[in-house]
Amino acid sequence: MVGPARPLFVLFGSSIVQLSFGNGGWGSIIADLYSRRADILLRGYSGWNSRQALQVLHHVFPKDSAIQPSLVIVYFGGNDAVLPFPSSQKTLVPLPEYVENMKKIAIHLKSLWEKTRVIFLTAPPVSYALIKEKLSEEHAKCRTLESCRKYAEACKELCKKIDVKCIDVWSAIQKRDDWLTSCFTDGIHFTAEGSQIVAEEICKVLEEADWEPSLHWKELPIEFGSPTKPSSPVRQCCVNGNGSPTSHLQT
Repeated sequence: MVGPARPLFVLFGSSIVQLSFGNGGWGSIIADLYSRRADILLRGYSGWNSRQALQVLHHVFPKDSAIQPSLVIVYFGGNDAVLPFPSSQKTLVPLPEYVENMKKIAIHLKSLWEKTRVIFLTAPPVSYALIKEKLSEEHAKCRTLESCRKYAEACKELCKKIDVKCIDVWSAIQKRDDWLTSCFTDGIHFTAEGSQIVAEEICKVLEEADWEPSLHWKELPIEFGSPTKPSSPVRQCCVNGNGSPTSHLQT
């Protein structure tokens, strides 16, 4: 363990999480914003769904750990919603099972420590044309907007019932007029522009949440120094002069 101890943020999910530190990813934006304030730990597993996540949950987040996370951001849903590939053994995780899996994940995470906070990200939309172009027509037929919408809506409804903060990635991405061509590298995974939207939504939740202590970057002490205004280009992408999220990518 390297000291001094800082708040620990864990990003837990499938490839949307695993790839979030590359290509101007939303994880790297958050890590840069919280440098010298919190440690960001990546636990992303490409191709996984909520069923697989539940199987390793106690290994990734052991209850007897001496250090527990202050925040866990969870993303599963896109792979749960994938229709079966004709050439694959992969099967869709039925919607009721997905909801139950996510509920169990939330309950476990909230039990780690009284100050562990949880944010769920919903499934994003997908771009059929890009998936077909970059991957295959088979992939495109198995990842549909309607299926992703159902899983995103189910995640939102669950979060309301169990008092977990939810970021509606499905809706946030589609607020951008050119989202079909600008927000995805392959129709599934985010470009820098898509990640910027996700990072801004995360910043907004962290700023507005009435958590004690606050986990907003401006409220956390900077290690071995006095708080300063963000100066790097990545930080400026996520906050304006008042410390609140911007609404567009700045350069």
